[in-house]
Amino acid sequence: MLSIGTKAPYFEGTDENGNTVRLTDFSGKKLALYFYPKDNTPGCTAEACDLRNNYGRFLALGYEVIGVSRDSAASHQRFIAKYNLPFHLIADTDLSILKAYEAWGEKKMYGKITEGTLRTTYVINEEGIITDAISKVNTKDHTAQILTE
Repeated sequence: MLSIGTKAPYFEGTDENGNTVRLTDFSGKKLALYFYPKDNTPGCTAEACDLRNNYGRFLALGYEVIGVSRDSAASHQRFIAKYNLPFHLIADTDLSILKAYEAWGEKKMYGKITEGTLRTTYVINEEGIITDAISKVNTKDHTAQILTE
């Protein structure tokens, strides 16, 4: 994981609508940048819906929320439509953002070691500094882990 207190790596990716999203787009705002394995899976859906249900709280506290996975933009569009998600999802199909944020690597599933997305969230402040790094994500109550203020 990236360390708290370090500058967040610059990223540039494409959202579900084909628009370019950059770290610099969030200058002056706090950003909850969350990495998740796959659209429409139980844990990822629970996490996205918890963030959706609390999105007003994020906005009121000056945060934006962005999700990142290796799914395609089309998959993200369907996921957003199905669950009425109010935030953008980046389609990191080349894994560049996942790797820059150390959210891609070895993981053990059912006793087998595979490579994949490591469910991780970084909280980035208005100056682009990482203020929190969450690796043990509670998918059903992730907002409480992020909004600790």
